[in-house]
Amino acid sequence: MGKAQLMTKIENVHKLVIPTPFPVGPVNVYVVEGDAVTLVDAGPKTEDAWQAFESQLKQAGFSLADIDQVVLTHHHVDHCGLLDRILEQKDLPIYGHPLAVPWVAQEEEFFRKHREYFEELYRRMDVEEHLIVRLEHQQKMINRVSCRVRLTDTFREGELIPGLEEWHVYETPGHAQSHIGLFRESDGVLIGGDHIIKHVSSNAIVEPPASPGEERPKTLLQYRESLLKCKALPITTVFSGHGEEVFDVADLVDIRLQQQDERAAKIRSWLLEEPLTPFAICKRLFPRAYEKELGLTMSEVIGHLDLLLERGQAVAEEQDGVIWYLAR
Repeated sequence: MGKAQLMTKIENVHKLVIPTPFPVGPVNVYVVEGDAVTLVDAGPKTEDAWQAFESQLKQAGFSLADIDQVVLTHHHVDHCGLLDRILEQKDLPIYGHPLAVPWVAQEEEFFRKHREYFEELYRRMDVEEHLIVRLEHQQKMINRVSCRVRLTDTFREGELIPGLEEWHVYETPGHAQSHIGLFRESDGVLIGGDHIIKHVSSNAIVEPPASPGEERPKTLLQYRESLLKCKALPITTVFSGHGEEVFDVADLVDIRLQQQDERAAKIRSWLLEEPLTPFAICKRLFPRAYEKELGLTMSEVIGHLDLLLERGQAVAEEQDGVIWYLAR
């Protein structure tokens, strides 16, 4: 038995590996034994995911009848979509962060404002119009594998989840504004969602401000702060949303921060040669991916430009409705 399997068994945290239709590959969801048997995340709404969920739940020694509640680490569809199918079989309380509410409920007005926000933002960032007009279709395609549920209750930093009295909620925004982790201090176990992943750096996905008039969240800056927050905790094991468990959190955090610094430095080197728009940088950084993964690739660019602005190493100037960045 490997180390990851051994840890999973000892800690009463059972990992189910659920297929997704996305490039990220399978998603990990967890059954946590406590006073309430808790499912952490659910997988996407596909038939393959449902079949894998039922099969692996049985292999772990459980059935859906044993599950008492569900906690979401964040609102992304690969982590919540299967809730519709689960709730058809059993009525369960669903918990998550307050900012997950409109996403998992698929509130139409929320998504309309979300699309309009990005249409305006991307035009100011010089994104090609034919890519902008795809946004509504892409969102509808993603929503098809998401859920449409109402959270029973929400949790913020430091709160305890009923039935999991050893586990504290830690807010870890960056990859998603609704992102939380569950930390058990007695043995240093963190169920970390997509915040800390062994084989890949999580994308700090840009989201609109939560309320009108607020500033857009600087998601990469948030993500870096959340990484340092976890580095300061006595974490022994991270059960991640994708891939293998992480045991060397401090080292991995340092690697991720260094990678971000290196990407920011690369972008700044281009800006030293000439002013560039965010979309021009995006095409240069991701020449084969930007058309299919516009949101992810533009989030990478916007995040690193935010980092350069925060450090005073770049400035932004708007000309004729388009934002240009220059090195300082």
